[in-house]
Amino acid sequence: MTKKEKVNFVINTLYKLYPEIPVPLDHKDPYTLLIAVLMSAQSTDVRVNKITPLLFERADNPYDMVKLSVEEIRDIIKPVGLSPMKSKGIHGLSEILIEKHDGKVPKSFEALEALPAVGHKTASVVMSQAFGVPAFPVDTHIHRLMYRWNLSNGKNVVQTEKDAKRLFPKELWNELHLQIIWYGREYSPARGWDLEKDIITKTIGRKSVINEYYKQKKS
Repeated sequence: MTKKEKVNFVINTLYKLYPEIPVPLDHKDPYTLLIAVLMSAQSTDVRVNKITPLLFERADNPYDMVKLSVEEIRDIIKPVGLSPMKSKGIHGLSEILIEKHDGKVPKSFEALEALPAVGHKTASVVMSQAFGVPAFPVDTHIHRLMYRWNLSNGKNVVQTEKDAKRLFPKELWNELHLQIIWYGREYSPARGWDLEKDIITKTIGRKSVINEYYKQKKS
């Protein structure tokens, strides 16, 4: 298979499996999405989805959020981990949204990445899922699968994002990055991986990864 055929195989398989693509983090607008994505760093979406309703009950907009102290925010979001940094970030970015952006989430990568605790990945998720701007946020699942599928060398997420954007058509980025995440969770996880169920890796996967899989199976 050529690289182009492999890419088309990935796209076609993912669209068959996930014609409807649910967004993993529960939210109702760009602000609640931004907060949920910020909270998801080094945590699971399931855990974040349990905690955000408790936080949003108290404050689901920047004006109400700044009425809470950093300590109050931290107490609510503690179960998601890294709560000291995240609570400062949530309070700080809410202040900036009010001061500089009329309480609204800005629609540019530059303005988003200038907010406290908001990195490139968080900005990419918000641009993609809240505003429909083509982006390819790379999480651990996408990073792992792009390597397993021999579509990226796996050196770092920056390189993985570049490779994904080069290989996949821009108009599909917003759907594809979510489809790959769901596929990674269901068929190609880091632990408890069953290659027989992972049709994409089995068909186009990196030889060394597949050989290593079978080697470990035997041992």
